[in-house]
Amino acid sequence: MKLAIVRQTYNPNGGAERFVSRALNTLAGDSSLDVTLIARQWENATGWQTLTVDPPFRNRTAREAGFARAASQLFNRFDIVQSHERIPGATIFRAGDGVHATWLEQYSRILSLPKRWSQSFSPYHRYILQAEQAMFTHPALRKVICNSQMVRDDIVRRFNLPADRLTVIYNGVDTAHFHPDVRKLTMRETLAIPADAPVLAYVGSGFARKGVATALAAIAAHPGVWLLVAGRDKNARKFEKQAQSLGVADRVKFLGPVADVRQVYGTADALILPTLYDPFPNVCVEALACGLPLFTSPGCGAAEWIREGENGWVRDALDVSGYRQAIGEWLSGREAGKAYAINARTTAEPWTLDRMAQELQALYRELLR
Repeated sequence: MKLAIVRQTYNPNGGAERFVSRALNTLAGDSSLDVTLIARQWENATGWQTLTVDPPFRNRTAREAGFARAASQLFNRFDIVQSHERIPGATIFRAGDGVHATWLEQYSRILSLPKRWSQSFSPYHRYILQAEQAMFTHPALRKVICNSQMVRDDIVRRFNLPADRLTVIYNGVDTAHFHPDVRKLTMRETLAIPADAPVLAYVGSGFARKGVATALAAIAAHPGVWLLVAGRDKNARKFEKQAQSLGVADRVKFLGPVADVRQVYGTADALILPTLYDPFPNVCVEALACGLPLFTSPGCGAAEWIREGENGWVRDALDVSGYRQAIGEWLSGREAGKAYAINARTTAEPWTLDRMAQELQALYRELLR
């Protein structure tokens, strides 16, 4: 079976790219599959073939459109094309980035009126919305892989696709690599964090969209709680100033990009991600696998895995008081010896990379039949 997987570029910190890498590494070991990656650029491409498609572009709209045109011209070489980009004509689309219209709606909640107006007239956003509509209505599309029920339901609502065209395959995780043993990798001594201090971790880029401001405001009400912020953001200085104005700067560590994210999980006691919109972040399943309960929002697909007060808490992305209350409940539960770490690990254990690969392979066999 000739299978092409399409993703434009590689970002080592990107959740979608990590999913593609994991899928490629797993599927490349299947002798019945001839796997090819179609991309502009990809690092560490070993174990599979790569077709480089890199037409010139002058802006990000032209970048998306140019890649889509060039990549789609290769589709007829393959039995199945699984696209992770909004390109009409693929056999399978993996909606790892969710629905763009929903992303715009949620992100507009933190934009000023002039910026919301500017966003509505953006050529780039208009192109993505049009490409998404064309892709979901294209006759070649036979299946949509959703990484959460949230995304599945949104696609049904917005594009009226029949139920048998959509399937949910959750992100897999290496449960041996991401394991409670990451405690051995703690950075507490290096960061001068007390051994018994409760520590929250935030992991990800896009600080504004994923709720760093909410996390900072939430810990302000809990003087003993520390926060690690791992990831790159061009406006990181703005959030450092917020930490100073809230009086929490002495217990917030802005780490920047971290080569081995397990060090962050090993230092923390829970993950906080008050994101406006995230279809299903890899960091959530990784943190759960490491035994970290999760604070997140209804706009995060991982909220589907949360059992309130057992392995996490779900509050609106902008509900600072709600997160403060949830953190207080977590602190009380820690003192009472609640099994948050065990519950978190148990939640993630079934969602292995092997399971993800088996579900993908079953989907391919179904399509070929």
